[in-house]
Amino acid sequence: MGKRPKSGKKKGSKNQVQVTSLAEEDAPTSSAAAEAPPVVPTVWRAGTDAMQEGEALDYDPTAYDCLHQFTLDWPCLSFDILKDDLGGPRSTFPHCMYIVAGTQAQSANQNYVALMRLSDIGQGRHGSKARNEDDDDMSDSDDEDAPPQIHTSRIAHYGGVNRLRCMPQQPAVLASWGDTGLVQIFDVSTQLVDLAQHNRQKPSSHAMQKTVPKQLHRHRTEGYALDWSGHTLGQLASGDCSNSIHVWQPTPEAKWTVSESYQGHTGSVEDLQWSPTEANVFASCSVDHSLRIWDTREKGRSMLSVNASDTDVNVISWNRMTSYILASGDDKGVLRVWDLRNFADGSHVANFDYHKGAISSVEWSHHESSILATTGSDDQLAVWDLALERDPEEEAALAAQTNALAPADLPAQLLFVHSGQHNMKEVHWHPQIPGMMVCTAEDGFNLFKPANL
Repeated sequence: MGKRPKSGKKKGSKNQVQVTSLAEEDAPTSSAAAEAPPVVPTVWRAGTDAMQEGEALDYDPTAYDCLHQFTLDWPCLSFDILKDDLGGPRSTFPHCMYIVAGTQAQSANQNYVALMRLSDIGQGRHGSKARNEDDDDMSDSDDEDAPPQIHTSRIAHYGGVNRLRCMPQQPAVLASWGDTGLVQIFDVSTQLVDLAQHNRQKPSSHAMQKTVPKQLHRHRTEGYALDWSGHTLGQLASGDCSNSIHVWQPTPEAKWTVSESYQGHTGSVEDLQWSPTEANVFASCSVDHSLRIWDTREKGRSMLSVNASDTDVNVISWNRMTSYILASGDDKGVLRVWDLRNFADGSHVANFDYHKGAISSVEWSHHESSILATTGSDDQLAVWDLALERDPEEEAALAAQTNALAPADLPAQLLFVHSGQHNMKEVHWHPQIPGMMVCTAEDGFNLFKPANL
């Protein structure tokens, strides 16, 4: 598993980056070696630092409060975390959560939407337990790294799932973007009730249920952009690879009317985000390099537009706590932050050229207005805190506490880096468990909570 660097969080300063060191395999066992000073941990950066022969990557369990891995039988490009009735914010282990994910199977009729209940999510050998690992009662426990209990319900979905989103106000209502060109809306209330009442000793069934969608709409081509409004119940937007955006408005009959196409983009619409505070406003990004702000009452043109990059703009996220702030991630790995009060070409308020591959996902924290996460094709998940500034004196002081000194060229706002997954696709924060994150990749899911969040 790859190295996971960590920086302790403190507002107004950049703490020392704590990392897993590069460890020498086949270390000498002579008395001379035993008397040698300990190896100082070094920061290893994916895409920048080479691996030498005999070196291996390991991770520091104290960097996490928990870390778990799980998989379905097919990769998932997209998933969502459901808001539950267990309350929040909550922080006490063990945790329970509900996740919905869509597969990318080998053939169209093998795909499904998976509803998952994960319970007994413990810390394992992480966080405070890892820091006290010399305790006798810790080292011999067989249950420290027990995986979560996972129960799954599968709903048949013809075609691969490009994007999957749950309605914030009614999490049992979900929308899927299929590679068949169909956007479908499902009500999975029955399946969620069954999962909540599932006996943990009873194995999950792999049988696929057939659920009739509440509504569907066929775009001219497939797409990826999909978002529910957190402000207006039932309002949905979908965008496709033929430059079109459609807005879905709920009706009293529990159906939706789908608008004509919103025109303005000259390339594939890659992502959509509704304003957290305004019912008629949403944002879009595209391979035409632009980031646009729309008003649903004006379909012929966008209200605002900037040239957000010199390449494809893949993903955007609207800050839920500071409604005039947007983040964008592009195909060259550049993360930019925009202030809508001064929205013009080149006016971004932050620019981070850290990822060594295309950014595939970006999302602001639900609980901290200055914190966001990104994933990239460089197999890194980065957590950023825009409130951090670098403090060399503090970093030097922390170096004595087994932390590695951060390279000078690391951004001061880089709070945490998670790796060990291949071809990361999407990351989400849990809306009710502060700091808890889930990431999907080609080789499965990681569920974790950084120790410094």
